[in-house]
Amino acid sequence: MGGAVLPSDLEISCDVGRIDVSLVHEFLRTSYWAEGRSRETVERSIRNSLCFGAYSAGRQIAFARVITDCAVFAYLADVFVVPEFRQHGVSKALLRAILAHPDLQTLRTFSLGTRDAHGLYAQFGFEPVREPERLMAKYGPSDSASH
Repeated sequence: MGGAVLPSDLEISCDVGRIDVSLVHEFLRTSYWAEGRSRETVERSIRNSLCFGAYSAGRQIAFARVITDCAVFAYLADVFVVPEFRQHGVSKALLRAILAHPDLQTLRTFSLGTRDAHGLYAQFGFEPVREPERLMAKYGPSDSASH
């Protein structure tokens, strides 16, 4: 981390009204997991998820959303930190806030998919699925499916 410090004014909020939808859409549509995702799909996904934004100096610098029944299951999706704030501890602060959220305390399963951040998530107790042969998926059009 080379001396990088968490912004002292970092704020994490679930207020959907604060989300910079343009920032989220622009990032996601160019990400490996949501490439080409339409703005309409991003807006719908935000409306139907528990969303977390991280803010510094009034600017959104990170995002994550949780798809959940707020009882037994959740799926962590669309996690990102804008490039200039990476390696400053923002992703860890965001994950701590997500895992501390009162609506997510009774979950039996909290899952996610990642291609390159296994080390980060392992620090928070995520591990490879125990019985992958039991998992199945139905894939839809590329605009709405996570890769």
